[in-house]
Amino acid sequence: FELHSIDKDRAMIEPALQLFDAVVLFPHDESLEFESWEKTWRQWTWCDALFMSPPALAMATRATGNRRYADFMNRMWWKTTDYLYDKEEHLYYRDSRFFTERAPNGKKVFWSRGNGWVMAGLARVLQNLPDDFEDRPRYETLFREMAPKIASLQGDDGYWRSSLLDPGTRPLPETSGTAFFVYALAWGVNEGLLDRPAYEPVIRKGWSALVRATRPDGMLGWVQRIGDQPGDTTADGTEIYGTGALLLAGSEVHRMRIHPR
Repeated sequence: FELHSIDKDRAMIEPALQLFDAVVLFPHDESLEFESWEKTWRQWTWCDALFMSPPALAMATRATGNRRYADFMNRMWWKTTDYLYDKEEHLYYRDSRFFTERAPNGKKVFWSRGNGWVMAGLARVLQNLPDDFEDRPRYETLFREMAPKIASLQGDDGYWRSSLLDPGTRPLPETSGTAFFVYALAWGVNEGLLDRPAYEPVIRKGWSALVRATRPDGMLGWVQRIGDQPGDTTADGTEIYGTGALLLAGSEVHRMRIHPR
């Protein structure tokens, strides 16, 4: 869809549209309770999915003008949000297995990268939803609601820890969540959704932390490996999604610098 926006070659998006046209026909009325990987492939039962599916569907509407894709995305987004979003903490559970889980300090378990996926997904959905889309204000409200909570959980060194409400149990840096948060907050400032004086120190501190985590060979360290909950990190730990999040963050931090508000 990104390439199609430049080249306008329908062949680039046709296979995706054929798949989406099939997916939207399913009723998607199953429970979102996480039972097993085999039984959760179609529903958005984990918060990671809010980065992976919704932006693509919003892009499909942007590319074609057909709102059925955004309408389907909207229905599914709020079904998952109604189920996984904690309205007291303003954070998402990774999936239903964590509703009753508690961290060693007694707090609820909220995964850094999982909530990073959501914040970045919100930013990318808002970039592609039509301006007059009926529920667009709901996404903006959710973004503004999560942002101050996320900012408040940043460590003094600029990193967010793997377990957001229990940083002491896993005190080492975690850069994939950090990078997604820096990206989303910087995008929010650049788009006028967030107050620059309030969030710029958080963004700058987070970006400096990511720069420090970049290894001499150019790879990003301290990335939690593939998982589904808070986990340990190492200085040498890296994954491609961490690099992608770093590039997203850098693009918005750069935009802040050359287009100050």
